[in-house]
Amino acid sequence: MGHVVLVTGVAGDLGRRFAAQLSEAPGVDRVVAVDVLPPRGDLGQAHFVRADIRNPVIAKVMVRERVDTVVHASVAATPAAAGGRSSTKELNVIGTMQLLAACQQAPDVRKLVLKSNAAFYGASHRDPAKFTEGMTAKRLAGGGFAKDVNEVESYTRGFARRRPDVDVTTLRLANVIGPRITTAMSGYFRLPVVPTVLGHNPRLQLLHEQDALDVLQHATLSEVTGTYNVAGDGVLTLAQAVRRLGRPSVPLPGFAVPSFGSAIRQTKVADFSPEQVAFLTYGRGMDTTRMRTMLGFEPRYTTAQALDDFATSLTPGLLGPDRLRAAEHALAGALHAVSTPARSAAPTATAPSLLGREDHDG
Repeated sequence: MGHVVLVTGVAGDLGRRFAAQLSEAPGVDRVVAVDVLPPRGDLGQAHFVRADIRNPVIAKVMVRERVDTVVHASVAATPAAAGGRSSTKELNVIGTMQLLAACQQAPDVRKLVLKSNAAFYGASHRDPAKFTEGMTAKRLAGGGFAKDVNEVESYTRGFARRRPDVDVTTLRLANVIGPRITTAMSGYFRLPVVPTVLGHNPRLQLLHEQDALDVLQHATLSEVTGTYNVAGDGVLTLAQAVRRLGRPSVPLPGFAVPSFGSAIRQTKVADFSPEQVAFLTYGRGMDTTRMRTMLGFEPRYTTAQALDDFATSLTPGLLGPDRLRAAEHALAGALHAVSTPARSAAPTATAPSLLGREDHDG
């Protein structure tokens, strides 16, 4: 008999594709794919169960299916994916608490894998060159996704102490990117003009989407436990990344970035959360020595190769004229809102169109 694995978060791209990939892996008998919304694509041989992990009924699903391995992949970074920030926090924190309570009651569970995030470390001017797994954020998160991740990991450590018979593995993934996945980072790089923070050129570590799937599978089927940073080899500065993608960029003064981020979120062109703003200001580096020596995983793609593969999905028709105009108006409005209000000042020139004359030709 192979493993019976429950995977949460299959309405998202990564969770769905992981469940499909895992269902074909040797040593896996069944994959139970769980989410409150149905997946938007193929699940392979995985069996979908519509259930909300925030509801105690998830415990009945685990007992009925005789689940022995749980992969918690539904910790969401983007509010838009879960219906707003309050819904996202409830899914991340309350959902994790209920899922761990279900694991506590399920007699067959022997393995738990948590898909965490490098946002655990935050991003600030006080950060070290590279975070190791034993370090914590130099500036405590006051809210948002970074705080969610810290709470989720705290609850998971508590579960590990209560159930020492369960192998617990936590993977802190770098920003995932690739041609077939939608993430906060890919949405940022798909903007028609990439905003940067004036005077800052942060270091980026990226993880290719296939490496993210592979490390989740590796952690699920191996007996290794513990917490691991996961990222592609090497780093790129933001300026290097933008040049490699061939995207135009516009540096914004630091005081203008929050207003711009708020305007961009309202257009739904891309998510631009405060955590992402901090990351794009200060960057982040993670030490991945433990990933190689103890977890025994080697990513196929370096950071640069992951970005290059993502670049293949950037086509001229990626964003239609309507979404380009929305982004343009958001940028112009944000710049106007943060400029010094002076009614007597001379009028400023209108921001040039991002679409140019082709805007009127469709």
